[in-house]
Amino acid sequence: MSRSSSRDDKKASGRQGGNYRKKSYARGNSPIKKKNDPKPPSDPNVMRLNRYVANSGVCSRRDADIYIAAGSVTVNGKPITEMGYKVKLTDEVKFDGRLLNPEKREYVLLNKPKDFVTSSKDEYGRRTVSSLITQASKAKLTPIGKMDKTTTGLLLFTNDGEMQKRLTKPKNGLRKIYHVELNRNLRGEDLQKIKEGVMVDQKIVRVDDISYIDNSPKKEIGIELRSTRSKIVQRIFEELEYEVVKLDRVVYAGLTKKDLPRGHWRYLTKQEVINLGMIN
Repeated sequence: MSRSSSRDDKKASGRQGGNYRKKSYARGNSPIKKKNDPKPPSDPNVMRLNRYVANSGVCSRRDADIYIAAGSVTVNGKPITEMGYKVKLTDEVKFDGRLLNPEKREYVLLNKPKDFVTSSKDEYGRRTVSSLITQASKAKLTPIGKMDKTTTGLLLFTNDGEMQKRLTKPKNGLRKIYHVELNRNLRGEDLQKIKEGVMVDQKIVRVDDISYIDNSPKKEIGIELRSTRSKIVQRIFEELEYEVVKLDRVVYAGLTKKDLPRGHWRYLTKQEVINLGMIN
């Protein structure tokens, strides 16, 4: 057999009479691909330091790398400059001496119904406001300030500890407006007394404004004040021998009930969060 015919036989398939058979991948003869070993699940209690800092609301991840390299971040009291360093959620992480919280900061506004208490748990089995926002976040959100069980209206929740401290400082005196219904009509001279200041527990309580509600009986009042004292609206009217039948907070720190029905909640917008952050 010549060299050329031998070469031709090798090129020919078996069906064409040649002695060389091409490898067929039909009938399950395809090569077996090696399966990559599955990656072990990541530990939810461990994260990169730059992500920890970014989640705390300090800055972006990219900027966090810069601050870490500069030695501005400490873990358990020691400066960390290593890129990609991982921390546990139980570690104490500080940025320029300020303790960080790695949870994403969330802000939820609720239009509170009547007969819900603001404590997270109630020993008497009463309904709590926290039960109304369970679908809002997986994070533990707590209400800013307290609200009486019978009082309705705006209540803000957050996991931002710094914001909570800022908004509850008595010196800040957040603007609040209430719609009040009394057991009887408010006399004009008593309305004037409240404008001038009422003595409650030997301290004068000043209001920013008070007026009758338009097109309503004179037992319905709008009152604006900044006091942080407990049940202060009820106590103002009690000093003048009126009973508060209904109390509804309609404005809180610039936030309103617009498009927020009773018992419903919504997230704050970015601009609303910025506005609250400007309160010192």
